[in-house]
Amino acid sequence: MAARKRKANGTTKLFVLDTNVLMHDPTSLYRFEEHDIFLPMVTLEELDSNKKGMSEVARNARQASRFMEELISGQEHVLQEGVPLEAASKGQATGRLFLQTEATTSTLPSQLPMGKADNQILGVLHHLQQLQPKRHVILVSKDINMRIKARALGMSAEDYFNDKVLEDTDLLYTGMQEIDQDFWERNGKDMKSWQEGGRSYWRLTGPDSTDLHPNQLLFQSGEPSFLARVLSIEGKTAQLESLKDYSHHKNAIWGITARNREQNFALNLLMNPEIDFVSLLGQAGTGKTLLTLAAGLTQTLESKLYSEIIMTRVTVPVGEDIGFLPGTEEEKMQPWMGALEDNLDVLNKTDNDGGDWGRAATRDLIRSRIKVKSLNFMRGRTFLNKFLIIDEAQNLTPKQMKTLITRAGPGTKVVCLGNIAQIDTPYLTEGSSGLTYVVDRFKGWDHSGHITLTRGERSRLADYAAEVL
Repeated sequence: MAARKRKANGTTKLFVLDTNVLMHDPTSLYRFEEHDIFLPMVTLEELDSNKKGMSEVARNARQASRFMEELISGQEHVLQEGVPLEAASKGQATGRLFLQTEATTSTLPSQLPMGKADNQILGVLHHLQQLQPKRHVILVSKDINMRIKARALGMSAEDYFNDKVLEDTDLLYTGMQEIDQDFWERNGKDMKSWQEGGRSYWRLTGPDSTDLHPNQLLFQSGEPSFLARVLSIEGKTAQLESLKDYSHHKNAIWGITARNREQNFALNLLMNPEIDFVSLLGQAGTGKTLLTLAAGLTQTLESKLYSEIIMTRVTVPVGEDIGFLPGTEEEKMQPWMGALEDNLDVLNKTDNDGGDWGRAATRDLIRSRIKVKSLNFMRGRTFLNKFLIIDEAQNLTPKQMKTLITRAGPGTKVVCLGNIAQIDTPYLTEGSSGLTYVVDRFKGWDHSGHITLTRGERSRLADYAAEVL
């Protein structure tokens, strides 16, 4: 959170942490730089009551308690002055941790019953403000209503921002950049160009090269249009490679051709064996799943680059949950995999030569090569030579995303698909989603690529609905 906002005059703030901050990010104890942290007794009580179970929240509650145990053991004599955080945080935090060691005497309005945990924390906040009137005492909470209540009572309250990758998702890396004639004039002084293996290459040196990222896609409007991929960057020198045109029928992937520029970019990333990690962002109907499955099937069944396709997604229902499902892991995942079935129907229709029998045989062959897995059983696994698709990745936390991507063994390609405008998980926002996190962190790596798909290609009805509803 506002740990980043240092006060110009050097005075440190005192942050009172709500329980949900620790359950959201146990390392938040070390994220407040030079400022001090205060933990009310109620926070510890709530941590204790939430520690049971195997959920992410329960795990975080247990981890926060372990961190506190490490900090406090052997430091009981300095609890009144605060436990220093510098050694435990390896220099990240230079403030102190205070625990509530005495009862509060402040009085809140009578409408607020003191039996409620939230109101007890507000009482502690009020008490601290009276004890240290010259110091900035701030409540940090993920609970919006708690923050509103604190402000209504004239106290400072803020959200916990440290987990946010970006303040504004409009600034999220799109994976492509439009260039104009000025770009060539600025960077084309000692330009070299050549052709090799049916592709064109350019080597540019200039000031704009430092702003480019590996596998970023550059385009210039006009006739003929210019499309290229940034192959590598060394200092102020960038090497570009022309794209394969997947919008032409001769380059169709499993009968699918790119219908717009972004889809062409996406297929170039998906079909490139040198790119191990691809993330595709886009609203409903932009073709994320269809393009990925077409590329996966081509490279699994035709070029035999991968042994099978593994598809997984977060099982977060949009409405009420339908309860337990019978069957094996694969059968339990089936209701969540409607998107997979719909896209396989489309891909199956592209095979017109074989007739009904041929299509049925193809369907069986495809189903034998696509495995549907649940996220719950991913820890400890290693995937060798697999095409791993993580669907609905916007519902994953950064930690879950790390668990999944680190499953990749040699020869495995990971593709993350999602739409950050459709997050169904409580506590996750567009700025703190695992999908936003990986897009931002992977953009500088030579073996990763990202593209934001913008044009819907599902139907004119779906496009109009996405626009006006």
